[in-house]
Amino acid sequence: MALKNIPFGPLVLFALATVSLASCAARGATQSSTQDIPVAVVKQGELQPKVYTTGELRATQSAMLIAPPIAGGALQIIQLVKTGTPVKKGDVVVAFDPSQQQYNLEQARSDFAQAEQEIVKAKDDSAVQTAQDQTALLKATFAVRQAELDVSKHEIVSAIDAEKNQLTLDEAKRALAQLQQDIQSHAASNQATIAVDNEKRNKASLAMKQAEENIANMQVRSPINGLAVVQENEDASGGLFFSGMSLPEYQAGDQVSPGRMVAEVIDIDQMEIAAKVSEADRANLKIGQSVEVQVDARPGLTVQGKIKTLAGMSGGFFFDDNSAHKFGVTVQLAQANDELRPGFTTRLVILGDPLKHALYVPRQAVFQKDGKATVYVKTGGGFEPREIKIRYVTEGLAVIDGLNEGVQVALIDPTQKSEKTGASGPAPSPGAP
Repeated sequence: MALKNIPFGPLVLFALATVSLASCAARGATQSSTQDIPVAVVKQGELQPKVYTTGELRATQSAMLIAPPIAGGALQIIQLVKTGTPVKKGDVVVAFDPSQQQYNLEQARSDFAQAEQEIVKAKDDSAVQTAQDQTALLKATFAVRQAELDVSKHEIVSAIDAEKNQLTLDEAKRALAQLQQDIQSHAASNQATIAVDNEKRNKASLAMKQAEENIANMQVRSPINGLAVVQENEDASGGLFFSGMSLPEYQAGDQVSPGRMVAEVIDIDQMEIAAKVSEADRANLKIGQSVEVQVDARPGLTVQGKIKTLAGMSGGFFFDDNSAHKFGVTVQLAQANDELRPGFTTRLVILGDPLKHALYVPRQAVFQKDGKATVYVKTGGGFEPREIKIRYVTEGLAVIDGLNEGVQVALIDPTQKSEKTGASGPAPSPGAP
């Protein structure tokens, strides 16, 4: 009832003034919030894409040097070069004690000489036996002939003498037949004896050759030019081994089992780097691209290389939750360097093909909204989300499509800023790519 006494015109003016003040306050808060958000300008120009990764040096050619596979127990090292020693093809890298093989060689030579003498003696005995058999054969043949003549006189001798002559002839023929068999047996026996002696000589000869080869193999020579790397002596642990345990390298005086690797010669003139790059960078790489290599173990040393190979498949597994799968990359060094060693870790900068007339923004200006790359473009009343396409991403920049040069974009998520200040606005899920 009291409102009836208040004039209608002043009431309307009061309401409009209240709404105007509230609107000005809201605009002031929004403008103040917008001014607090840093922005960057979309630029256009030529960029040199770079992919950063790490790798490890390795040799493309190497040769393993093993203890000669000689029966008879462990071998003792009497000479061994140190790790890092440059060697040439044919140089002795490791030498083993040849005394046992030298003894075997002398023993084989003695057996060979004895077999030679036995062969000579067997041949001489065979010749004597043959001469004796020939003499006996002549005598037996003559005896048979004589007995036949006596038997032919049976008409002029008595019956008893004729019977004796016949018995004598039969005995002479039997003796001749037996002698002929004995001669054949003697010849076969002599040949067998000589064959056995020849086999002894051949066996001794093979033993001599084997011992000589073993003595030569006691000096293990490098088949290539390179750098010697002595292996760890696993026997030094006494059969005990635990994680992080450091074993000494082989050295002169150590015992080595035949067939075990003692050293390796690495060709340092042909080195390459094995590295991995993320799936996002894989599309920006190709064979032949230039690579700058910095070696961690040699501060200040930078060498050049080129991409040699690119793996065609991701290195991740189907159960791997990491979305940034890795691809293998091999980098061939442009030239040899004596300071480099296999196993050195390296930092790589792969130089991609220059991008001309590229539009780019700071990488921090790109956010993820519903799984899509989004930037917030500054407008007269605030910021407007805009979906873009990312062509390339470096450590600091994102090369994009979908915006014009000179447009201003937010460097922080304005929706989060609005939520903190209480202003209204869209609330996408932010996140740097």
